[in-house]
Amino acid sequence: MAGFLSDLVQYRKLLLMIMVLGIGGTHLSGFQMSVINYTSPYIQKFINETWLERYGSVLHQETLTLLWSFIVSIYCVGGMIGCLCSGYLTAKYGKKKCLLFNDVVLLVATLHTGFSRRAKSFEMILIGRFLEGIGAGINMNAHVQYAGEISPKKLRGFVNVTSSVFLALGKAVARILGLRDLLGTEDMWNVLLSFSGLVALIQLLFLPFFPESPPYLLLQKGDKAGCLKAMKQLWGEGNYHTEFDDMMKEKAVTKGTKIMNVLEVLKEPSVYPQLSTMLLLLLSLQLCGLSAITFYTSEIFQTANLQESIIPYVSLGVAISELISIIFCSSIIDRFGRRILLWGGYLLMALILVLLETSLLLSDQFLWMRYCSVILIFLFLIAYGIGPAGAVASVMNEIFTLSTRSSAFVIGGIVIWLGLTFTGMIFPFAVMLLGPFCFLIFIAVLVISAVLIYLFLPETKGKSISEITEEFKTRQFKKKRHQTMEKNATEEKTFCTKL
Repeated sequence: MAGFLSDLVQYRKLLLMIMVLGIGGTHLSGFQMSVINYTSPYIQKFINETWLERYGSVLHQETLTLLWSFIVSIYCVGGMIGCLCSGYLTAKYGKKKCLLFNDVVLLVATLHTGFSRRAKSFEMILIGRFLEGIGAGINMNAHVQYAGEISPKKLRGFVNVTSSVFLALGKAVARILGLRDLLGTEDMWNVLLSFSGLVALIQLLFLPFFPESPPYLLLQKGDKAGCLKAMKQLWGEGNYHTEFDDMMKEKAVTKGTKIMNVLEVLKEPSVYPQLSTMLLLLLSLQLCGLSAITFYTSEIFQTANLQESIIPYVSLGVAISELISIIFCSSIIDRFGRRILLWGGYLLMALILVLLETSLLLSDQFLWMRYCSVILIFLFLIAYGIGPAGAVASVMNEIFTLSTRSSAFVIGGIVIWLGLTFTGMIFPFAVMLLGPFCFLIFIAVLVISAVLIYLFLPETKGKSISEITEEFKTRQFKKKRHQTMEKNATEEKTFCTKL
């Protein structure tokens, strides 16, 4: 631990850049996803009042619900569009310019949401949320890649996890500012929505003082001097031959290979193992049961006889627990590796869901079980934070070369946004149909994911991109060789039978 802290002191400029990246990166996405829940009643009332003032009649509840659903879902539509654009933008202009452009988009979005109340236009909220979605689609991909590319090898896991740290921080900040004691009121809801503009402005002002990522400068731009200058600026004085040699090896391997677009990546067989790994990680993360826990949190707190005024603060405690556990994950991931945090985390989460399922079913017979359910929710989010929440982002950054990373993240981003849309639409119906038994689905997903990760995911800790790519190729070769041997044995058996 002392060595880790001394590294943080040595790489203080890198830490400053991580702060600037995170505050305008995944932090914004986490904030925007969560804050809409705290403004929901006020925005719906604003829509109704605006409609009444314009047309002299009150909106039907069905129409109001439809307009509100548009405001919520338009964010995901914008997210998918932004995600599709991010691959081209990051490959052509680099992550730094891409994020700076994105900050301008977010400032325009903030002007729409912030002044919608004064202009008496709920359409401006729709436009603002759409632009925020585009910004989220771009910055989630650009931030994660940028953070992974500016880190030295010994801190690569820690730096990769910071994207998840800032995502959790954004959720926590939304819960704090959304309290009725602060901005979660009828008079301040538009100010609460405008907070993301302030954060984007901070990044827009400070990010120009930091360099583009060293791998992008060397491998994409061919700027060796610029690469070394960026490494020195971020990592201070020191010997960085290992990192530079790894980049030169990657450059030699990918010599003459341009940045591949999404279709080219999908048609490239050598990338299939990495794509399969990424899809497994993302789907398991989407279906790990976090949505179910979020859905049931308020109900479980109410059945535990917690006062209505206390529940928002307990929910805030849940968000802070997730944040602290992901921060803890960032400090241990380079010591324990990624695989054990993933499969171990999923198994622990499955065990906690089994206990939670049991406590929910027995809560009517044993009243003390309700308090156990509250504790288990905290434990589930802690296990989620220490394990998959941080490790997934790290693995995704480490298994792709620079030529395929941008497009692979576009594919992964589309999976994430479709997953958010799908779970948002389907999950409430699953709860209505299955009730607490919906946790059984997630338990099965967690166990299957843990087994597949244990069997097929190579450890990426302390390895260069070239070494990780070679390990995937070796595994693929062994699989093909095994299939060929089985085929030859079958043919030989058939030949002997004929004789």
